[in-house]
Amino acid sequence: MKVTLDLTKLLEEGKISQAEFEKLSQLSAEGTGSLAFNILVGFGVIAVSGASLALLPTSATAIIIGLIVSIVGLLLVQSPSRQWGVLANICILVGALLLGGGVIKFAEGSVSAFLLVTVVFSAAGIVARNGLLIALAVLALSSCVGARTGYFHATYFLGIQEPTVTVVLFSLLSIGGYQLSKHLAADYQRLALAGARTSVFLVNFGFWIGSLWGDRNKHGDMLIPDWLFAVLWAGALIASAVWAAKRNRRWMLNTVATFGAIHFYTQWFEHLGATPATVLLAGFLALGFAIGIWNFNRQLREAV
Repeated sequence: MKVTLDLTKLLEEGKISQAEFEKLSQLSAEGTGSLAFNILVGFGVIAVSGASLALLPTSATAIIIGLIVSIVGLLLVQSPSRQWGVLANICILVGALLLGGGVIKFAEGSVSAFLLVTVVFSAAGIVARNGLLIALAVLALSSCVGARTGYFHATYFLGIQEPTVTVVLFSLLSIGGYQLSKHLAADYQRLALAGARTSVFLVNFGFWIGSLWGDRNKHGDMLIPDWLFAVLWAGALIASAVWAAKRNRRWMLNTVATFGAIHFYTQWFEHLGATPATVLLAGFLALGFAIGIWNFNRQLREAV
């Protein structure tokens, strides 16, 4: 268990003695030194891995280096000494990313490659108890159904090729992850929630894209119209907000509020356009939403 304490303030208030202050300060210094050492070694691992990949830029090189670094990280995780924890997680994360990137490049972005990466990231995340790897596993799975992102000069884009499949698949995954988390120990509960929360984002992205373009088959025929996505998205957000409020799930409530605002303004400007009057009114509404969210969060904090 980690606890953050202001030792100077505790000493001034007389809650700890000078001897306790010096002892805790010394332990803190030792922990800081160990963390600094782990981070420096971690940067060395990243530098060596990156340089090796740059010298031999092939998918096979990435896979081999990724395997080696991941195995080193997994061995460090199993070490009885906890001082290697940061370095172990760095090695597992870097190794998994190199391995996953190499596999995807070798298989030219095939569905089977993304499925394999999903399994690898999930296994590594569970062993290392790393929530980031679990989130990356969920994102890799989304690529199997056509989700992608991209960038070119000063422009980012999000692509969801199968909005209906994305909404259904990741709705089930988010609900399943949440229900599973109730039966797990704290460390693994955190991983299940990380997967569930990442899935919630993908569900909303699926609804967002669907509300703009609908869902079409490969021949371009409309399967589900955009207005139906917009209506269902609004209903899902309202139901999720009610559920989150009843169960005091602040993260979910704030996420729903964020995507609710995105949904509202997307439809607002899609149908009303961006004129000075609509922008002014939208600004007033944004301030109202912000005050409402702030007030509700304050009430939740006071209720705890």
